[in-house]
Amino acid sequence: MPAELLCDKPDVSVWHATWEELLPKVGDVDAVIVDAPYSKRTHAGHDEKAKVQNRNGDTDGFREIDYEAWDEKDVAAFVRAWEPKARSWFVTITDHVLVPAWEAELAAKGRYVFSPIAYIAPRGPRVAGDGPAQWTTWIIAARPKEKRFLGWGSLPGGYVLPHGFGGRPRVAGGKSQWLMDRLVEHYSRPGDLIADPCCGGGSTLLGALRTGRRAIGGDMKREHAEIAAAACGAMVQRPMFMEGA
Repeated sequence: MPAELLCDKPDVSVWHATWEELLPKVGDVDAVIVDAPYSKRTHAGHDEKAKVQNRNGDTDGFREIDYEAWDEKDVAAFVRAWEPKARSWFVTITDHVLVPAWEAELAAKGRYVFSPIAYIAPRGPRVAGDGPAQWTTWIIAARPKEKRFLGWGSLPGGYVLPHGFGGRPRVAGGKSQWLMDRLVEHYSRPGDLIADPCCGGGSTLLGALRTGRRAIGGDMKREHAEIAAAACGAMVQRPMFMEGA
């Protein structure tokens, strides 16, 4: 499918496009911050919980993920395409299965890759009742090996979703707005341009706008891209945003 521009505002652009189709539309950016698809194992576990909740009539529960899981080859292709575009940080959220793949590919590009950072979002128990639930996903942050980053600042070694900040993600598998705001704040500077090639419902893009950055993103699912475009379009129309607040 050809890439289609759904939102074109001075500080944000949203495309209906795969990450491959979005690539030629994007020049260099300050940071890539992405919540890319996880492994088949995580997708399967998520969907099983969603099915159980739906059978029990829990309409506020998980929704089944409606996009394909990734494997090591997908991670490699993505990093090789998008890492060169990031002048500064490259940040991705992933599961424990794909952590080694992200670390290896980013290191192969010559970046300093930090040890995985935990994001903990407390949820319910494991539906099978046979052991511990999994509340943790992992953040991989990698920067160029350059002296200019020595004064960047000390950043958190983990993120725990505060009570009451979860909400319901705009799309299945999406992350909280609270987390994406924090990642944008910590791994970019005001005025920077942030790219999210797997933007889902637009949490990264909104995080950029909410914190005084600029953003460009896209998603291969039209429904997701339309949700992101509508949310970003509404954000830039608000008087507070237009005043730079």
